[in-house]
Amino acid sequence: MTGHDDQLGRGAALVMAAKALSVAFAADAAKRDAERILPVAEMTELRSAGLQVARVPMAYGGPDLSFRELAELMIWLGAGDPNIAQAVQPHFVLLDMLRLFGTEAQKQRYFGDVVGGHIITNAYAERGTGIVGQITTALKPDGDGYRLNGTKFYCTGSLVAEQFYVLIGTEDDGRTIAIVPGDREGLTVHDDWDAMGQRTTASGTVEFDNVAVAADEVIAAETAWSERSHIGALAQMLHAAIDAGIAKAALADAIDYAQNRARPVLESGVTRASDDPYVMSAIGEMRVAASVAEVMVLNAGEALDRAVAAQTAGDSTDVVTKLLEEASIAVAEAKIASTQSSLAVSETMFTVTGASASLSTQNLDRHWRNARTHTIHDPVSYKYKIVGDYLLNGRPPPLGTRY
Repeated sequence: MTGHDDQLGRGAALVMAAKALSVAFAADAAKRDAERILPVAEMTELRSAGLQVARVPMAYGGPDLSFRELAELMIWLGAGDPNIAQAVQPHFVLLDMLRLFGTEAQKQRYFGDVVGGHIITNAYAERGTGIVGQITTALKPDGDGYRLNGTKFYCTGSLVAEQFYVLIGTEDDGRTIAIVPGDREGLTVHDDWDAMGQRTTASGTVEFDNVAVAADEVIAAETAWSERSHIGALAQMLHAAIDAGIAKAALADAIDYAQNRARPVLESGVTRASDDPYVMSAIGEMRVAASVAEVMVLNAGEALDRAVAAQTAGDSTDVVTKLLEEASIAVAEAKIASTQSSLAVSETMFTVTGASASLSTQNLDRHWRNARTHTIHDPVSYKYKIVGDYLLNGRPPPLGTRY
């Protein structure tokens, strides 16, 4: 078997493992949501299946999944439990940041940690700043290393991760990142995430109080915010995959309920809800919406594959830049479609299930709550705007890690 064939085989096997875990995770997803049970055991299963290594290069012991395969893997995780999918979303972004910006020693170290089972999650966002995205967390020189101070919110997966990659402001108003172990003195994780949806993403506030950071724990990623790369599009594609997974799960629950539990209304003239033409129509409408989102996310993954392949092959800057721009646009379109689909399907399902489906014991409303909570990460209006601007005026998407 050639290296390429081996890569394809390992990628397909990992996607199949994600599909199997999706079924297992879905079994108790409603209970975990209702009782806010963090998916600690499920994350252990995910590690045992090796999903955390998906984007680790083969040279460092990973399967080096394509972006399309990674998108499919995340859709399945999102369908099983979008909380678990979101808990690993930042981890996959970090793996590609390492590929682009890490030194050889850092790649050996951190890819090795991941192959050993580590999850490296983010400590990015902050509250209380004047504008969303502003960063006050800072590093100060301290001998041969640094001291880190700041407070981060929305630290997805922080309660089930071994390490954090921390977004840091630099003196010249730039940004960089440092990777810090979760057990480092001065680092405190608070279990304080309290949202209406995505309740078990194992997220919390993370405080850094004079935390020691070695010089070789700082990743020279400053250009991630000033030069075009695939990192922003990758992060957004993974979010879109989670939303497509939510739509997939809501559709599956709607079909199951209509087939096995829903009662037909008198006006339908049928004895089974599944024979009601309006129920059939609603299910068909939901299926189309869910399928469109899934296909567009997979297409976005393929666009990322084309761009990064051209970059790896050493194609001209103009060719690579154009492909990266096209990938960002494809991802923006997928983000729009998956947002619309996850919200529409998780709401429309109640038109086919009947009043009993609204009982808290069913907890079917978690699909909409998860979709609504997750889709407000980034304003979709701006996705429409950059797509329209690109088509009308040829203006590329903004630089940075959000596009």
